[in-house]
Amino acid sequence: MATASAPEPRVVVTADPELDDSNSLIRYLLHSSDFRTEGLIYASSGFHWKGDGTGKKWSVPNREYFRFGLSLCPCTSWRWAPNERFIDDAVETYAKVYPNLRVHDANYPTPDELKSRIRWGNVEFDGDISKDSPGSDLIKSLLLDDVPGPIYLLAWGGLSTIARALKSIEEHYKATPQWQAIYEKVSDKAILSPSGDQDDTYATYIHPNWPNVRSLPIGMGGVALAYGAVATVSAENARYYSADWTTQHISSRGPLGAFYRVWGDGKQMVKGDIFDYFGLSGYSVPQLRSMGYIVWTPPRPKGEFIGEGDTFTYLNLVDNGLLGYDDATQGGCAGHVVRRATPGDTTRPPSAGPNFTPAAQNALAARMAWSVTPTYAGANHEPHVTLRGSSRISAGPGATVRLEAVTSDPDGNAVAVKWWQWKDVETYPGDVRLSDLASHTISIQVPGDAVAGQTIQLVVEATDNGTPTLTRYKRVVVTVAQ
Repeated sequence: MATASAPEPRVVVTADPELDDSNSLIRYLLHSSDFRTEGLIYASSGFHWKGDGTGKKWSVPNREYFRFGLSLCPCTSWRWAPNERFIDDAVETYAKVYPNLRVHDANYPTPDELKSRIRWGNVEFDGDISKDSPGSDLIKSLLLDDVPGPIYLLAWGGLSTIARALKSIEEHYKATPQWQAIYEKVSDKAILSPSGDQDDTYATYIHPNWPNVRSLPIGMGGVALAYGAVATVSAENARYYSADWTTQHISSRGPLGAFYRVWGDGKQMVKGDIFDYFGLSGYSVPQLRSMGYIVWTPPRPKGEFIGEGDTFTYLNLVDNGLLGYDDATQGGCAGHVVRRATPGDTTRPPSAGPNFTPAAQNALAARMAWSVTPTYAGANHEPHVTLRGSSRISAGPGATVRLEAVTSDPDGNAVAVKWWQWKDVETYPGDVRLSDLASHTISIQVPGDAVAGQTIQLVVEATDNGTPTLTRYKRVVVTVAQ
């Protein structure tokens, strides 16, 4: 749950009908108690667009319909089901389990609240920002309202709906005396979190015309959830993508689990889509190709994790204690901005840790369990961890800083702690010696070579012994004083 010092982030989701968007939406809904959801908006992209229903044909150079030896467009729509409603379907599925979810966290939004946030964005053509849509109108109104704090604009497909909202603001105000104030307000309020520039509208409109609009800090070291992640993760994390783990903790867990796409589940987002062979199992690459499919990632065993390629756009907004969206923290579970690098080295690899995958996947597993468990005592819940004293400390070189974590658990489970230095996100270039890392109370000495203004970032990780184990964090930023 959000605290008084960290209000729930105001979030708008824009998504196209890609199966990994659908999976990311399920995790999002399971974490929706952490957000103030302002919009759930259908979007287009270079991979999916609806068409306008008039027979008008469209194409953009170098899209997938011109790759792999194909020449399939101009066409009236691309990879879009005639009666597409995956966002509505997901929210209706959420409604079936909402009574259970609310038992475990009273902050879950009602299904009616979420339904009232659903809009259609600029879905007709790839990258088209020529006219307003209900989705762009909603974003426009949010960016112009007087509610304090940012609006996080998640773009799981293209950014055309977001771009149209900004363009509409520009068209309405640019010739007025209010323009400079509106420009500054919107530039400060809008924070983008895109899954790439999937329709080129960031490059062609947003960045040239709104260069001061920021992006959520996301970079190295995040939880791997994209297509093909299972082939890239470490041996210790591979279990969280396996068919056994996915079946036990996700796909067998009631309505939301059944909605979640896994390899070999027999489903397709769009009937006849030659790029979507994920519902099939037991076929080799040559066999799939002989069936007319474009095999762009190798098939995997039945029941295994497919992907949530857009989840990273909001993982740093999840209320796990890291406050990954705060300007002072430079990231969290979705990755971080590297602050410490060897002088002159622009290719420094990320540190081996921290490993956020077990915590993120167990959090998903726990909330899936909540969705099918009607009693609070029947499931595990996150431990609580706080710091005795401030999380922002100023101390000079040679000073000793004492840190104390206080933990509890709503289920009465034991809570173990582990302290670590997050080297990549701090600006002090050396190592800091920590005392007993598994103790609730530790001491550090600010190194003598630390320079005023540098930061040292320390994290306490608190994990319970419930099933599945659940983790919460607190971060301490020590700023070196004169």
